[in-house]
Amino acid sequence: MTSPLRSTLDFLLHDWLQADALTTRARFADHSRETFDAVLDTCERIARDRYAPFNRQVDTEEPRTEPDGAGGLRVVLPRCTHDARLAYAGSGMLAAAQDYELGGMQLPYLVEAVANTFFGVASVSIGSNLLTTGNANAILAHGTPLQQQVFAANEFNGRWAGTMCLSEPQAGSSLSDIATRAQPDEAPALAADGSASWNQDPLGPRYRLTGSKMWISAGEHELTENIVHLVLAKIPGPDGRPVAGVKGISLFIVPKRLVDADGRLTGERNDIALAGLNHKLGWRGTTNTLLNFGEGAYPVRGAAGAIGYLVGQPGDGLRCMFHMMNEARIAIGMAATALGLAGYYASLDYAKARLQGRPVGAGGKDAAAPQVPLIEHADIKRMLLAQKSYCEGALALNLYCARLVDDGRTGDAPAAAEAKLLLELLTPIAKSWPSENCLEANSLAIQIHGGYGYTRDFPVEQYWRDNRLNMIHEGTHGIQAMDLLGRKVLMQEGKALRLLAARVQATAAKARQIEALAPHAAQLSDALAQVAQATQAAWSTGKPAEALANAVPYLQAFGHVVLAWVWLDLALATLRGDASLKIAASAGRMGACRYFYHYELPRIAAWLAPVARRDATCAALPADAF
Repeated sequence: MTSPLRSTLDFLLHDWLQADALTTRARFADHSRETFDAVLDTCERIARDRYAPFNRQVDTEEPRTEPDGAGGLRVVLPRCTHDARLAYAGSGMLAAAQDYELGGMQLPYLVEAVANTFFGVASVSIGSNLLTTGNANAILAHGTPLQQQVFAANEFNGRWAGTMCLSEPQAGSSLSDIATRAQPDEAPALAADGSASWNQDPLGPRYRLTGSKMWISAGEHELTENIVHLVLAKIPGPDGRPVAGVKGISLFIVPKRLVDADGRLTGERNDIALAGLNHKLGWRGTTNTLLNFGEGAYPVRGAAGAIGYLVGQPGDGLRCMFHMMNEARIAIGMAATALGLAGYYASLDYAKARLQGRPVGAGGKDAAAPQVPLIEHADIKRMLLAQKSYCEGALALNLYCARLVDDGRTGDAPAAAEAKLLLELLTPIAKSWPSENCLEANSLAIQIHGGYGYTRDFPVEQYWRDNRLNMIHEGTHGIQAMDLLGRKVLMQEGKALRLLAARVQATAAKARQIEALAPHAAQLSDALAQVAQATQAAWSTGKPAEALANAVPYLQAFGHVVLAWVWLDLALATLRGDASLKIAASAGRMGACRYFYHYELPRIAAWLAPVARRDATCAALPADAF
């Protein structure tokens, strides 16, 4: 029997996003619907067998440390985590979208994203593979050919894992304030013949890093033989001091264990020490660490500092790292969506099975009548519809972004340019909207369970805890909102915003031809106009402080309009395949669309009002007034 998740993914992949059309492109010519479905079958099975049964175990058996025998600490994880990663790496999914030459399958990124949904729903806490893939992709984009061959290739094949090291204890989102330093290495490198060369390492210009990095997911473990850290640090200027601001930031590959130019471990441990674990509200199955670089815990090659290899040019680190950060932001949106879906399915099953109360009739409740399932009550249906509209809508949005990745890589030149621009505009929405609204879906799942919902006898409380982290992961709402209103809607003189508006209006024009959807089309066009007016009003004085004071409500409203557009397009695809709505899933999809337009889209007026008048209530209140 097809699961509800598989049914939804099949509809989005094949009926809505027309994945089969990608096989006409040279890169994907070896594939077909059959190969796509085979990948989904494999991932669904691994997620069901190796991830889902252990989701509660990794939540209760948190990572712990013990002495590593060399004066430091090692991380201990339950056996199921090792088994899950081995199964995932063995499936080839780490390199699913990569070239054949890299051991990849040359799958569309869209298919990779769909397949990874199974793992997110089964246990987002077990999987930290998204960072490894993003790390390797960043090295592919900005590293030297040898760095790609040694580091990226060994991440894609599963031998090594990867991390992203940005934040520091004193500098979270404010990356210009990082203090980690990178000094050119003056210690000789030994060649294979025993001769020494001064900083002529084939793996790239070699530096010694000192400093601390905080909130590093999967920063220390023994799931793989090596961990490849991508680290932001500052190279001192001529005066010996780090260059101020983000222009002084460079990017470095800093492996946990040193390797040679053939990718073999040298047997030397790099000077990276685990200072401690962060004990989190959720995602407890994934280690989250404070790492010290170059503190002398593991002296290496007779000098202080952890050895790192420069990626790209000095001072270009943040641009290089954004390649990984943008991938991670969409991945966090997918993780939030998966957790929302997991809670929705759990609460739907509970609402169908749990007998509670009696229906309200013309004469009131009949106490002698038998109890009915929770799902027969209107308010339960309201909460289920809210979850369905949030989670399936967010899933569609994120998969649409995945399709844009494929179009940006393999479409013709004009289509590729449009896809890249639209993806850049939608990235803050794809990250933030699911992380806020699918968290609300998890809250509603708890509510449907009643008192049982906040006990550990049921999984929905864990889904909420896991999902609460995603509003902070990879940039808070405030960061994403300022990126959207302060940069994305303005870039290229508003070209991206106009491009999105054109696509929204094209969907609305099609919907106007269908009687059942015409009111939604009119409502969507009006909502789009409200966003355009608020955008113009926010920037009418040209003062960023005024425009950005209410960036978060702008983000919320903008996201709701995007989701309304997605839902209307999904409705069109649903009616194309099942105009009479005889299939229950079709009727449910149309019901979720109606819910979103009747209950959710009207909220944007309240969000946009303070944006349009550049309301200073929050910004103007002095700190001591609190």
